[in-house]
Amino acid sequence: MLESQIEEVLEYQTDSLHEIHEGTPREIAEKVELTDNHVKILTGIRRCGKSTTMLQIARRYPLYNYLSFEDPRLSAFEVNDFFKLEKIFRKKGKSEMFFFDEIQNVEGWEKYVRVLQDSKQKVIVTGSNAKILSKELGTSLTGRQISYEVYPFSYIEYLNHFDKNEGIESFSDYLLHGGMPEFLNTKNKEVLFALFNDLIYRDIVVRHGLRNPKIVKELGVFLATNAGKEFTYNSLAKSFELGSSNTVASYISYFEDAYLFFSVPRFSYSLKQQLKNPKKIYGIDTGLITHLSMSFSKDLGRLLENLVFIHLKRLGKEVYYYRQKGECDFIVSKNRKVDMAVQVCYDLNSDNYNREVNGLTEALNELGLSEGYIFTYNQRDDLRRDGKRIFLLPVWEWMIGERLEQ
Repeated sequence: MLESQIEEVLEYQTDSLHEIHEGTPREIAEKVELTDNHVKILTGIRRCGKSTTMLQIARRYPLYNYLSFEDPRLSAFEVNDFFKLEKIFRKKGKSEMFFFDEIQNVEGWEKYVRVLQDSKQKVIVTGSNAKILSKELGTSLTGRQISYEVYPFSYIEYLNHFDKNEGIESFSDYLLHGGMPEFLNTKNKEVLFALFNDLIYRDIVVRHGLRNPKIVKELGVFLATNAGKEFTYNSLAKSFELGSSNTVASYISYFEDAYLFFSVPRFSYSLKQQLKNPKKIYGIDTGLITHLSMSFSKDLGRLLENLVFIHLKRLGKEVYYYRQKGECDFIVSKNRKVDMAVQVCYDLNSDNYNREVNGLTEALNELGLSEGYIFTYNQRDDLRRDGKRIFLLPVWEWMIGERLEQ
């Protein structure tokens, strides 16, 4: 690109930045410190608030360099153009802070970031595809970066965004509508459909050169409809006539790279057994899966389970599910150490009491844990079973208490 073209885009974006409100404070922004020389990477699904989070971090500093590569006028931007950009930045005032939004749109970007890092500059970038970022970073920035995952609004962020009080009324709305900021502001479901289509076509079909977008889209709707259920690659291959379980495995990995879905392995101390067992699938946002799947309007238990899963991921936990004689929804670990077993039950009653409690107790016994949790819609209790203590707790109360580790 010509230097004059880059400068024109930069001036436009700079003027626009002054008009953008910082928005609802994001908890993850408080974790990101620029006191060391590691490149900071913000990743997450499109439209979840990565750009806003970056802006909240940038505005801590009186002077910073910023450019968003989502701007279509930068579609011809190449890695060598970064040096023209740097020259323009210098004309506007010297700063050692560089903020690049959706940087994966520039092929070879990591080479320039390495140059900045070697010269002791502070760099933060955002991107919407986990695998591409990790692949590129692995070639040039191994051990030189720290990644942060940005998720849709947590319940606390949702409360702050709308200035609401915690409680079952606000939580009920959050459960059904999720945490995607743009959708929450409009409650227009077309916003979520547009996001889904954008993810399917831009982040999966085009990026991976797939020839049948209709199948990819149908698979995405199927996964949303069956969030919280077990699946195998073979069963999906047969259902969608994809021929090979390897093809399905690739498609699932594409969904995960785009942060649309997450597959959860069955807990086992054997990695080989984990790979062989069926997995469960969960979606990034309850509002998105509610509107993609009509079934969730009636299955609030699985919606609640999905919400708990996403919050565990937001907290940086490793998550598994447990199944032996009984089933436990989540085995939670951090740094390979199991520290929590969780059942999620919309309403614990005489019909499901033994199933839920026995499944949790079995998991506690195998894992050597003395206490576990049953997260509910709005029940509280303190139970004992086989020498184990079980806390019944509303999901919203747990979410209020469990904040990001600083």
